[in-house]
Amino acid sequence: MNVFLYIILVILTASAAVIFSGIIGNARLRALDYWLKLLNLIDHNVFKDSDRKLRGSEQAGKTKSRLLHQTEPEESEQFARPIDMNALNCRIDWIKLEEKNNIYDALSVAICGSIHAPNEKCDTTLQISILDVTDGPDAKIVQSRLPQWSSQDGPDPSAFCYKTKLGKLPDQVTTLSDWTAVAQIRFDWLLFPRKGQRKLKFVISILSAEDVQTLAEAQYLFTCENPNFGYLNLQENYERTNILAVALAFAVSAADNKLCDCEIELIKNWAQDNILENSNSDEDEQKLDKALEKTIAFFRSGKKLDTYMMCDEIVGIAPIAQRYDIMELCLYVAQAKGSVTTEELTLLKNMAEWLEIDPDRFREMMEKVLPVDMHEVRDIETILGISSDMSREKVRQHLNKEYSKWNSRVTNADPNIQNQADQMLSLIAEARSQYTAEVPVSK
Repeated sequence: MNVFLYIILVILTASAAVIFSGIIGNARLRALDYWLKLLNLIDHNVFKDSDRKLRGSEQAGKTKSRLLHQTEPEESEQFARPIDMNALNCRIDWIKLEEKNNIYDALSVAICGSIHAPNEKCDTTLQISILDVTDGPDAKIVQSRLPQWSSQDGPDPSAFCYKTKLGKLPDQVTTLSDWTAVAQIRFDWLLFPRKGQRKLKFVISILSAEDVQTLAEAQYLFTCENPNFGYLNLQENYERTNILAVALAFAVSAADNKLCDCEIELIKNWAQDNILENSNSDEDEQKLDKALEKTIAFFRSGKKLDTYMMCDEIVGIAPIAQRYDIMELCLYVAQAKGSVTTEELTLLKNMAEWLEIDPDRFREMMEKVLPVDMHEVRDIETILGISSDMSREKVRQHLNKEYSKWNSRVTNADPNIQNQADQMLSLIAEARSQYTAEVPVSK
């Protein structure tokens, strides 16, 4: 079995069903079936070690375009049924809505037909709600991204519920003979359960403003393409990312072919806090412990993971804040035993690049968690942020900036910071002689 597939299977099969079971109402899924399907997908996307460097360079520029790609919405689904003018009818159409010099995809809601009121001059309210019926009877709400269009008094406060005053009806039975637009709903107001093609059921209601009695109601099915992650996708991605984070943390710990108890304990504590964050079950904890022990045995046997492939997947599903959390976890794993090896530093540096962490931010994290006196071998370029594409003048300016920063810390009240500043100034002096010294001109 593929190494990556094996390790994720080890972690997931023992804990995934625990993590998601019984909490569909909180937009979390029973995970066992989900993970088994996902593992089949992973099996077709794993990079071989021999291809890693080549594919890494090829894929590096593709991640952002993959995330930013927006597919055009599909045409609405029109019913092939006659209009009943004795009842309320509705129609949904795509439009372009211009607001403050910006153009948005929007849905125009139009109605026609009859509205039966208890009396003349009845004051009315228009209400629009949306259900995602892509999965048939297992319908799910469409959520609102804006609080003003949320169902404040409904069973689910996050559900989209558009309300606006429709005005007083002229007659007890009011008939609209032509299609009349009554609402424009921007597509970016809506948060769907899942990404991809969605089948939506619009429910348009005319309510009495006095007693909220339903006077007329119509439904319309509409098919569209959602290019963004849905709220169920986001929850799954969050949990998936946490599981991949544990695997990456173990990979850092085992980078020097050693797995120290202090590193293992740190990873276990993080897994307890993040993977089982919503569970108080002893059984759940035992299952996770069992999975972690199998994972430890995997790494102690000398096996390795394709860390690039895991980072690439994380970039595709996780926000930048969660990626920084992963990077911080891995840095503290490297710190746990009191010194950091060349192998660990190399992997950490690669992970920062693969996770698309800002280089300056990564160095700040390194300086905080892994000060220079913890490095078994001091890599001047990594520690000081010097890259091969910098000109001599650019390096000089950069080192001057670093010198100012560390020179100001030499007199810090904290002796640890003083010591770190002294060592960094020493490295800066070494870097100046190595990278900015003038090359003598031969006569």
